[in-house]
Amino acid sequence: MKIELHGLAVRHPAAARGAAPALGPLDLRIEPGEQVAVIGPSGAGKTSLLLALACGLQPAAGGLRLDGQDPWALPAGALRRLRGQWFLAPQVPPLPPRQRVVTAVLAGRLPRIGLWHSLRSLFYPTAIPEADAALARFDLADKLFARVDRLSGGERQRVGLARALVARPRLLLVDEPLSALDPARAAQAMQSLTDAAREQGATLVCTLHQVPMALRHFPRVIGLQDGRLAFDLPAGEVTPERLQALYAHHLDELEGGAPAAAASPESAGPAPVVMHCR
Repeated sequence: MKIELHGLAVRHPAAARGAAPALGPLDLRIEPGEQVAVIGPSGAGKTSLLLALACGLQPAAGGLRLDGQDPWALPAGALRRLRGQWFLAPQVPPLPPRQRVVTAVLAGRLPRIGLWHSLRSLFYPTAIPEADAALARFDLADKLFARVDRLSGGERQRVGLARALVARPRLLLVDEPLSALDPARAAQAMQSLTDAAREQGATLVCTLHQVPMALRHFPRVIGLQDGRLAFDLPAGEVTPERLQALYAHHLDELEGGAPAAAASPESAGPAPVVMHCR
C-alpha cells in the first residue's frame, strides 16, 4: 500500500480547541512494500503517526492518501473496506484473558472472512494450521491451545504479532512490538516480522524505542522529535551525531533502549487473574 502525507497534522481527541498538533505538519511518502522504522523519544508523535495512518485520528490540517485515495473523503462503506486492508498492532495487544491463543490469533482473519465463518470460529477454530504456522515464527507453537491469561507479557506481545501476520494486510502498522521482550527474543521477533511482511508484500511501518534494532532490521529510518520530522534516511546514514541530536533531552532512552515504564521482561510470569464478584 502506498502512503502519502501532505502537510498532515493531527491532534489528540481530548486536546483543547486551538491546541498545538501532537504531530505535524508532516510530508512523507512510503512506497508499496517498503519497510520503515520510526524512532524518537517519548512524546515525539510516533504512536500518533500510526493512528493517523490507520485513520484513528482525523487530520487537523493537510491530507493523507492511501493508494491515492483520501480515506476521509470516502463513503462509510468504502472506508470500511479500505480499513480491512490494514492492521494496527498496538504495544499491548487487546487479548481477552480467558480466550485460547489459537482463537486470539485467528481473530486477525475476521476482516477477510464472512460473518458465518466469524461466528463459527468463536466456537471452533477453522484455520488451526494457519495459527500454528504464525505462532511458530515467534517460537510459540507450543502455546497454541494455552489460555491468554497463562502467558507472560512477552508471550502475549508475540501472540499479538502472530495475529497481525494472520490478518495478511497490505499495510502493517506496529507500535513498539519489543517492549516486553528480552534481547534474544526481540531480535528473533523482529526478524520474523520483517521476513513475513516481505513475503506477504505488505508495507510495514514500525515504531521502536530500540534504536539498534531499527538500524539493523530496517532499510529506512524516520526520526520524529516534538511531532516533527527530524530526519528520513537510509539506516546506514543515521549517524551517532544525528541520534544524539534526536534524543538530546532523552539520552537515557537512547542508551537504555526504552523508558522504564514500558519494560516488562519476557521472563516475567503469567499475568495475575483478576476476579470480579457479582
